[in-house]
Amino acid sequence: MPAGRLTQVTTVNGAFRARVLKARLESCGIDARLSGASEGVYGLTVGDMARVDVYVPEEQLDDARYVLLAGEVDATLAAPSEWWDAGVEPRRRTRWPWWLAFAVLVMAVLGPMAGLYVRNW
Repeated sequence: MPAGRLTQVTTVNGAFRARVLKARLESCGIDARLSGASEGVYGLTVGDMARVDVYVPEEQLDDARYVLLAGEVDATLAAPSEWWDAGVEPRRRTRWPWWLAFAVLVMAVLGPMAGLYVRNW
């Protein structure tokens, strides 16, 4: 890490997202440092407890912002996750559980009625 002054470039929630972001910055030749819940004792954090600040040297700040912007553009242009099965025939739902439930209901209603009819005949 260069001896220059560090500047906060962004804040993310969660240690995993922070480490992925740090790895992306470092793969582009930008030195990054994490501060916050990234190395905390709690494995699962939410809200402000999950906050991780990402710092880079001042001389690499513009490059880091460019990398972050490129990541946001990539995420925006990516296909939505609900398109994962596009072009695949929809799966037919099985109907036998509904027929079985209907048969049980009919037997529960008509069975006692049939028993009364047979006894009174």
